[in-house]
Amino acid sequence: MEAAQLRCTAAVEEPLPGGCGPRRRVLRDATVLLGRNELRQPVLRVVGGSGAAAAVLSFALSGDAVRLFTRFAGEGRAAVRVGPGGAQVLLSDCPPDALRRFLRLLRLKVAAGSRGPARPPRLLERPPASFAVISPVQERDLLRNPGPRRGCGEGRGECPAEVPRAERRPPARLSAEQEAVLGAVRSGKSIFFTGCAGTGKSFLLKRIVGSLPPNVTYATASTGVAACHIGGTTLHAFAALLSSPLPGIGSGKAPLEQCIQLAERPGVRQHWLACQHLIIDEISMVDGKFFDRLEAVARAVRKRDEPFGGIQLIICGDFLQLPPVCKANEETKFCFQAKSWRKCIHINMELTEVRRQTDRTFVSLLSAIRLGRCTEEVTRQLMQTATNRSERDGILATRLCTHKDDVEITNERRLQQLSGEVHTFEALDSDPMLVKLIDAQCPVGGRVELKLGAQVMLAKNLDVSQGLVNGARGVVVGFESEQKGLPKVRFLCGVTQVIRMEKWVFKGPSGVHLSRQQLPLKLAWAISIHKSQGMSLDCVEISLSRVFESGQAYVALSRARSLAGLRVLDFDPKVVRADPSVLHFYRQLRRHQLLIQDSLHTYSDADEKENVKCS
Repeated sequence: MEAAQLRCTAAVEEPLPGGCGPRRRVLRDATVLLGRNELRQPVLRVVGGSGAAAAVLSFALSGDAVRLFTRFAGEGRAAVRVGPGGAQVLLSDCPPDALRRFLRLLRLKVAAGSRGPARPPRLLERPPASFAVISPVQERDLLRNPGPRRGCGEGRGECPAEVPRAERRPPARLSAEQEAVLGAVRSGKSIFFTGCAGTGKSFLLKRIVGSLPPNVTYATASTGVAACHIGGTTLHAFAALLSSPLPGIGSGKAPLEQCIQLAERPGVRQHWLACQHLIIDEISMVDGKFFDRLEAVARAVRKRDEPFGGIQLIICGDFLQLPPVCKANEETKFCFQAKSWRKCIHINMELTEVRRQTDRTFVSLLSAIRLGRCTEEVTRQLMQTATNRSERDGILATRLCTHKDDVEITNERRLQQLSGEVHTFEALDSDPMLVKLIDAQCPVGGRVELKLGAQVMLAKNLDVSQGLVNGARGVVVGFESEQKGLPKVRFLCGVTQVIRMEKWVFKGPSGVHLSRQQLPLKLAWAISIHKSQGMSLDCVEISLSRVFESGQAYVALSRARSLAGLRVLDFDPKVVRADPSVLHFYRQLRRHQLLIQDSLHTYSDADEKENVKCS
């Protein structure tokens, strides 16, 4: 019955007689329920307030008179027009995923109730008033609702209570260990969850973001691209929140007192006080000294002595991947080495089920590389890949490079070598004054230049069911003849499709939403290892001769979906290394996790014996 109940802020607007403006009641921390009355009609009930201000408002939902406004559902906001009289229930501060489930159930049940044949009354008198929470979605509800009719106004975010085709597909399920992480988050504990590449950390993180109220949740990451994937901002941008020419906490270099003063500025302090859940992705690249500084600022600004000022932390990443970026003379300090780490993190959990790669041999090889082990067998398997020919249908393998300069030079040179006209696509940015900030967070540039035969990569999920996902490889096979001249791309998954402009939205200074509209394509002859983090690539060529960091070789190799789609050039076993302090941290983490599991089994066995005695 979870989908039939929603905790949020509800504003109820009811028209007054005589054409006067509507009466508006705002109920904070309200419970919105979907149920049925004594006549089996769908009913929306809003319960909120306390004492004299307590209210219970019910609205019968009658078929075509119900309209939904869902344009901002991803931000936790929606509206339901509940009848021909014009009454509306405005929902806000909702966890986005819970809101989507609630709206989906409402669509299905209202549409099913409105299309069924009218039932003859069984009693001469109306039965006593009643309310029962509505039943979960049944298969018959889906069969009765083939989808929305044309002209329902979906482009405006408004549509009748019918089910869009995409919503009739069940969402991808979480594994048991992913469910355990989500349960820990919902319990309010601060958690660090980790796992090797391909265990679904990013997928789980998106589900976590969707399960929390957006007005008090801040999603961040150590890099702009990673932040964009979860619809957030960089951790440094969150810390500063307002751009400032002064060195501040955004860089983490200023003295603590100055950082606190900057965080106390009007507009910045309000965000620190509002934040209840702080999400940090790709934690391996966050410097431990910066983490300590951030924790101290949180306590000072929020005037609370609890770790991080009482903010719940949801931290994700793999310390065996890319380390913090430090200057040559600086010592690398991981976040788990920060003084405040142990008091801030209540639970450590590790995901172990690999989903990116299905070949057990390849999974075992990557596991050894991750731990810095390069046996003769691992070396032999990787050196054999040098003869792999993963090109198909004119689509070449993407080369992963250790340095971004190599990437730019390779892509520019290969594009120039192609004959034919250059097609240029300029981005439409929400704020041209903040182009540098948008560039840092958006996975595609402000200008995309393409030619016939250009090797490209998708930078956004377009259709997961067809294989058109972030990282999918393709080649430009043509351009539309219309005015926009959009590119036609043939992908390795077998699909050929015209690629249209897409929109990325992310938070900028002061929580303002920034956006960029651009083709979701980038040149893919080469890409940097740093930019590839979190991606799954169809065909990869790697030169590891210039690897300079622990974990860098592992990140590069683990981008490949299979050993057959991987070609390693000039492999040297010496480039495979893992930081000893990180290995020690993971040994302790696993030992602690085993102790917890053993204690749970002990309690379970004791309970079972006690039950046997009682019976």
